[in-house]
Amino acid sequence: MTAAVVLDVEGTTSATSHVYTELFPYARSRMAEWVSRHGHEPQTRAILDEVGRRCGRSAQWDDRAAVRTLMAWSDEDAKIAPLKSLQGLIWRQGYASGELSGHIYADTLLALRSWLDRGTSVYLYSSGSVQAQRDLFAHTQFGDLRDRLSGYFDTTSAGGKHCPDSYRIIARRVGAVEGQVLFASDCVKELDSARSAGLRTAWVKRPEETSRAASAQGTHPHALYRNLIAVAEAQPG
Repeated sequence: MTAAVVLDVEGTTSATSHVYTELFPYARSRMAEWVSRHGHEPQTRAILDEVGRRCGRSAQWDDRAAVRTLMAWSDEDAKIAPLKSLQGLIWRQGYASGELSGHIYADTLLALRSWLDRGTSVYLYSSGSVQAQRDLFAHTQFGDLRDRLSGYFDTTSAGGKHCPDSYRIIARRVGAVEGQVLFASDCVKELDSARSAGLRTAWVKRPEETSRAASAQGTHPHALYRNLIAVAEAQPG
């Protein structure tokens, strides 16, 4: 029995190209201006202070140094909480202004419907912040899909995606034993960690995401499935 499904976002529910060609550049180009305008506000101030702590703040440290660090992390695609939090704040403004829109694959919508009909709870787990996840699914090309989701996890609330303990934490928080939780992702390392924690796994392989899967070697169930429709159809409710 599948009590809960946990979905990766980038490359699984949503196109990697959307993240790298639209979302990341949008946030990076606005970081300095955002800090200049909002650096005094508690949420942004906390982000900047955390950057300083992680970098061993010196007497010469200031907000400009924090911005340079955040930009460097962005260029590296670093999965670091303060970067993800700042990106989420900037994207939220972009969604509100209409400059940004979210993206999900069409089969994601159909799979969400299938799981909802079966009474299966669906959660997201991404290195992107919980706020960024909510905003992306609130502004998809199919409308606001947040009512299809039961919750969200990120590296702050659950831990790193390559750490088995993160998946144990998620299973406990969704109120299910590990064997009743299915984790679907296009990333084999994430799937390996989830399986080590006792979760069931589904390797999502998409023609559009060939560059990410080309060098991957995995032995996970459903390794031949190419989209979330197949994963949904293969799982009893």
